[in-house]
Amino acid sequence: MAVATSRACRRRGRCPSKEVRDFFFAHQNHIAPLDNAAETFSAQWRLREGNPGDRLAHRLLEAHGVQVIPAEDDEGGAQRRFDPATRVLRLSRYLEPGQHAFQLATQLAFFEAGEMIDKLVAEAPLSSDTARSLARIGLANYFAAALLLPYGMFLEAAEQLRYDIDQLARRFGVGFETICHRLSSLQRPEARGVPFFLIRVDRAGNISKRQSATHFHFSKTGGTCPLWNVYEAFAQPGRVLTQLARMPDGRAYLWIARTVSHGYRGYGSPNKTFSIGLGCDISHATRLVYSKGMDLRDPDVPTPIGAGCKVCERETCPQRAFPFVGRPLDVDENQSRFMPYAAAPDKYGAARTALRSGASRAPASGSPRRRSP
Repeated sequence: MAVATSRACRRRGRCPSKEVRDFFFAHQNHIAPLDNAAETFSAQWRLREGNPGDRLAHRLLEAHGVQVIPAEDDEGGAQRRFDPATRVLRLSRYLEPGQHAFQLATQLAFFEAGEMIDKLVAEAPLSSDTARSLARIGLANYFAAALLLPYGMFLEAAEQLRYDIDQLARRFGVGFETICHRLSSLQRPEARGVPFFLIRVDRAGNISKRQSATHFHFSKTGGTCPLWNVYEAFAQPGRVLTQLARMPDGRAYLWIARTVSHGYRGYGSPNKTFSIGLGCDISHATRLVYSKGMDLRDPDVPTPIGAGCKVCERETCPQRAFPFVGRPLDVDENQSRFMPYAAAPDKYGAARTALRSGASRAPASGSPRRRSP
């Protein structure tokens, strides 16, 4: 699949994975038909009573004739492998209970919500079979998360626990990243959660996931901001870091970041490590336990960050790695500056300032969920 995606990107100039990402972004990462169906199934199958993995395996066997068995050690690190001919689903024996349940739920998505997924894919502006296959997998994963973390129950718990990710992970028996994913999708019109945006990066700055319940602008030119706590998380693995950050348009955000690591065998085997960043507009910060002890009113507290050096307009950033693409350089061989890549005077500076000022006064995307008096 990765090879097919790479070839499609080179051949057509349109990357299938980017098309799928844009599809979810256009829906603000909330797919209502799948969310509603998954919530109904979760109640019908009583997944919150006892071990959800056992109940999901039972459903696969009784309703679809699928037998679930552990995979052999030499199956190339596959977490889930389904053989339609023999109706056998093999799952890696190295999966944790929450991961095991998620893979079962993903396989069930193709059986229980297959027609719904096909309809969503058919209506999406996807230009290739590869993009449509990726979208089907993405929607099946969405259904799986919604099945294990049903909307109403999960939102109620999130509000009660003030969006404490670790406590939610313990209560629902899934990992940190899964909880962050689900939090970024709670945008049911009549019952909205905090409108989060999520990003996943590696040590080299490669962004492998971008999801947003708002219209937060992630860089599309490569690279992000080294002053962002999502990168500091690699220096403190496993620890939750918080940060108030301000973008060049004047808006401020609360960010939570932590590393996650996954491996499928023991010592010496390959594993992967990412940093997960979960953020929201500062107007929602008081709803989160992570705002405790922060001065949310002092405008000087947020760290100035940007979407990436090439598109960032900040002139006084000492961490700049590339010049801003929209401005000519001010090159003077007779002086050396602390701030790298000084830009020439901006004749449109006044207009930019006015636009940023207007944006900072605009209401934040999303709105707090109404609470009962």
